[in-house]
Amino acid sequence: MVLGTAEETRELGRRLAALLRPGDLVVLSGELGAGKTTLTRGIGEGLGVRGAVTSPTFVIARVHPSLTGGPALVHVDAYRLGGGLDEMEDLDLDVSLTESVVVVEWGEGKVEELTDERLHITIHRGLGEDNDDGRQIVLTGVGPRWAGGELAAATAPR
Repeated sequence: MVLGTAEETRELGRRLAALLRPGDLVVLSGELGAGKTTLTRGIGEGLGVRGAVTSPTFVIARVHPSLTGGPALVHVDAYRLGGGLDEMEDLDLDVSLTESVVVVEWGEGKVEELTDERLHITIHRGLGEDNDDGRQIVLTGVGPRWAGGELAAATAPR
């Protein structure tokens, strides 16, 4: 799918939030400035979590508790992590990952062993001379959790 603005990217995040449930892992890939944090901000808005969702680059991970009784959002920047469950546990998060929605920026090749079911989202920015701000977003569900048509329905153009 192609999105033209940051607001469209946030709106996609809000729509995805409606599908997400405790224990879900979302792995985000894309170059610097592609919109990974903007998408996560929309997911946080859709989940109704506390606190501003900002890039966790310097803290590596932030936990945003739910204000609505839903799952917390654990937002991780794995750029400097080697990967794997051990490093995630070493972050000393004050929340169970199985009770939260976990979004990992730069997570490809690093956190897949956390679960056999995950949502990979790849964001490519700059779609040519006429649309430098545009984003192409590719969503790939892995495992039975994402085998149904929910993902396609939630991300269909409106």
